[in-house]
Amino acid sequence: MTNPFSTTSSFWAKLGAGMTTENGTDIPADGDTAAPEKASFGRKLIQTTSVVSGMTLLSRILGLVRDAVFARYFSTSLIMDAFLVANRIPNMLRRFFAEGAFSQGFVPVMARYREQHSHDEAREFVGAIAGTFGIILFLVTLVGVIAAPVLVAIVAPGFIGDDGRFEIATMMLRFTFPYLFFVSLTAFAGGILNTYGRFGVPAFTPVILNVVLIAAAVWLSPLLDEPGMALAYAVFVAGVLQLLFQIPFLLHIRVLPRPKWAIAHQGVRRVMKLMLPAIFGSSVAQINVLVGGIIASMLGVGKISLLYYSDRLMEFPLGMFSIAIATVTLPYLSRQYANESLEAFSATIDWSMKLVLLIAVPAAIGLIFMAEPLVATIFYGGAFTDDDVRMTALALQAFGIGLIGFSYVKILAPAYFAREDTRTPVRIGLIALAVNFVLSVSLAWYLTSIGFAGTHAGLALAISVAALLNAWLLYRGLRRDGVLVHSAGWKKLLLQVTVANLVMWEILYLLSRPLYWWLGVDAMERIGWLALCVGAGAASYFLVLFSLGLRPANFTIRST
Repeated sequence: MTNPFSTTSSFWAKLGAGMTTENGTDIPADGDTAAPEKASFGRKLIQTTSVVSGMTLLSRILGLVRDAVFARYFSTSLIMDAFLVANRIPNMLRRFFAEGAFSQGFVPVMARYREQHSHDEAREFVGAIAGTFGIILFLVTLVGVIAAPVLVAIVAPGFIGDDGRFEIATMMLRFTFPYLFFVSLTAFAGGILNTYGRFGVPAFTPVILNVVLIAAAVWLSPLLDEPGMALAYAVFVAGVLQLLFQIPFLLHIRVLPRPKWAIAHQGVRRVMKLMLPAIFGSSVAQINVLVGGIIASMLGVGKISLLYYSDRLMEFPLGMFSIAIATVTLPYLSRQYANESLEAFSATIDWSMKLVLLIAVPAAIGLIFMAEPLVATIFYGGAFTDDDVRMTALALQAFGIGLIGFSYVKILAPAYFAREDTRTPVRIGLIALAVNFVLSVSLAWYLTSIGFAGTHAGLALAISVAALLNAWLLYRGLRRDGVLVHSAGWKKLLLQVTVANLVMWEILYLLSRPLYWWLGVDAMERIGWLALCVGAGAASYFLVLFSLGLRPANFTIRST
C-alpha cells in the first residue's frame, strides 16, 4: 500500500539534504571531504542552484501574493508608508548583522574551518560566534527599540508633521526592530547550513515570513483599531518562527551552537576583522537605500510605497536566479581559494557570469516591456487604483534598466569576499554611492521642478545607474588582477543571446495590449493573457537559443 506521507517525507528529506555526486552518493555534511566527487562540478552547481532557485521561487511567489494583498488592503496609503519605513530600519541593519557583512566575514572562515580543522574545532568556533554575536545583537536590538522615534526621524524626516505617519511608524518599529535579532541568528544558522551543503533549508526559510504576513493582513488587520499594526506584529512572530525552523537541521549535521562569549577566539577575531570593511561596504549599499528613502519621504504620501511595489517585482528575477547563484557559489569559491584551486576559482566565476547573462538580459527586457501588464495583473484592484498602476510601472521600468547590474554585483562581489578581500568592494561601492547620491538629488529636483508626477522613478533610475557602474568596476578589478580568466565561447554566447532577445522582444510586441485593456478586463483574463505573453516570450527565447546551437553542455565546468 502506498504511504500517503511519502511525498511530504521526500520533500523534507530533500530540503535538508546536501549536494550529491553523479552516482547519487551524498557529499558528506560532517566535515569529511575525503569522499570522491565524481560529478562534473558545473553539474553539481546547477543541481544545487536548482534546489535554491526552487525554494526561492516558492518564497518569491508567496512574496508576490503578500505584496498583492498589501496593495489591495493598504495600497499606497499612509499606513503602508509607515510600515515600510518601520520594516526598512531593521532590514537595513540586517545587511550588517545577517546576510551582509556578517555572512561575508563568517562564510569564508567557516569554510576554512571545515576544510582545515576537525569537526569539534568547527563546532567550537560556531559556539564562540553564536555567543559573541548573539550578545552584540541583543544590545543593538535593545537600543533600537528604545530609540525608535529618533531612528524614524533620521530615516524618514518627511514623516515629521501632522499626518500621523511619524507616530504610527514609531509604534510599529518597536515591534519590527526585534526582527533584526532573530533574522540575524537565522542568517547565521543559514551560513552554517550552506557551508555544509544544506542549501535548501535557508532558501525555504523566508517562506515563513511571507505566510505569516499574508495571514496577518487578511485575518488580523480587520480586527484591530489600527490595522497596520497587524503587519508589525507579524514581522516579530515570523522572526521567532524562522529561527526555530532551522534548529532541527543544525542538530542533524551536529553543528547546533553551544553559545559562549569568546571575543578572544581566533576564529571570532578573524570574522570581525573581515566584517569591519564589509560593514562599511554594506553601509554603502544601505546608504543608497537610505538616501532614496529620505528623498521619497519628502515627496509626499505614497511615494515610498510606489518604490516598494516596483522594487519587489524587480527583486523577483534577481532573487530567483542571481542571488541563488551567489548563495551557492560563495561557499565553493571560499573552499577553492582555501585549497589554492585558482583555476577552478576562475572557472566558477566565469560559469556564474554566463548563467546570469542567459537569464538577466531577457528578464530585464521583460520587466521594461511588460511593466504595466505585470503591475496591473498583480496589484490592481481594491485600494490600488489605475494611477497607482501607472506610477508603479514607471518605477519598475527604471529598475529594469539596472537588473543586469544588480545581478552581476551579486555574483562578482563573492569573488572578492571568498578571497577575504572586503576592502576593494568598499572602494567601488563608495564610487557607486556618490553617483547614486548626485543622480538622486538632481533627478528629484529636476522632475519636481517640471511638475512631473513620477519623481520616484528618478530615484529608481539613479539606483539602477549606480548598480551598473558598481558591477562594471567589480568586473574590471577581477580582470585586472588576473582572478577572472574567461573561457572560450563568450563571443558566440553573446551573439546567441542577442538574437534570441530580439526575437523575444518581437513576440512580446505582437502580443502586447494597451494599459486601458489590462485595466478593463477581469482578473482571470489579465492572468491568462499575461501567462500567454510570458510563456510565449520565454519559449521563443529558449527555442532560438537551442536552434543556434546552445546546449546545457556549454555550461559544464569541472572541479580541479
